[in-house]
Amino acid sequence: MTEVVDVKDCPLPVSSEWSSMSAEQAVSTLNVTRWREGQPVVVPDAVAQEVPIALVYNGISHVVMLATPADLEDFAYGFSFTEGIITHRSQIYGVEAKALFDAQGQLQGVELHIELATQQFTALKAQRRNLTGRTGCGLCGAESLQQVFKQPKSATSALVAVSSSAIDAAMLGLKSQQPLQQLTGATHASAIADASGQVVCVREDVGRHNALDKLIGSLLRQDCDFSTFWPQHWVLTTSRASYEMVQKVAMAGGQTLIALSAPTALAVSLAQEYGFLLVGFAKIGQCVVYSGALSETDARESC
Repeated sequence: MTEVVDVKDCPLPVSSEWSSMSAEQAVSTLNVTRWREGQPVVVPDAVAQEVPIALVYNGISHVVMLATPADLEDFAYGFSFTEGIITHRSQIYGVEAKALFDAQGQLQGVELHIELATQQFTALKAQRRNLTGRTGCGLCGAESLQQVFKQPKSATSALVAVSSSAIDAAMLGLKSQQPLQQLTGATHASAIADASGQVVCVREDVGRHNALDKLIGSLLRQDCDFSTFWPQHWVLTTSRASYEMVQKVAMAGGQTLIALSAPTALAVSLAQEYGFLLVGFAKIGQCVVYSGALSETDARESC
């Protein structure tokens, strides 16, 4: 016997417009039990939000990522660019964010509806790629090895000169520009710094790839001329330097990535292929150069 189910008993998510928010707003507060010296104390705690973000191109869902629901328009532009879906900001005509809530009013996710130029949309459909990523996973769902490695444009500008003192200055400056990390201790940051080490732009996210996509997207939305921008600027990440991080910077035309943690062997290989400056284990007063060289004459391979 077939059971008849009343659709009223199966409420669908309710869609509504999603208001843009800054990173420090993407926080949930809850009471937790904190133990110190054997004694429990109930205190409020701030937790970084992590929700499914669906990127929908011309009405067709292409990818679902888990991300911090902040700076989402930057994310839409940056992901589209570093994935090779677009090559210029003008190829996106608009981005509309819609939030999905359950019957209890809890946020279930956000859909980013991206209006893509016809030529780019046709090419996107031909890829037949459907990603369902974990936190900023950049590989899940690729159908072939050829889809994993993208070919960035050959760099035509000079490599920015980065000194160990500039790295120190950027790391010191970055700390005060990570409000979500200061509140929750749960997020990565990607930052743009100039040749002197002054931090000029920062984006945060629970996923390191997402933070970098948001950073690159913010540059695109400012209509940044990468041909003149990158000879004076470089990227700093609080995460490890995986191959995707090197590749995303390269797709944007950048040639320098400084990471607070270690690189992978594939990241080093790609950096050497691209003629990159790749630095890992960056701390105040020390770092390790894996590809390229720092600008100071007395800089060593381990500085």
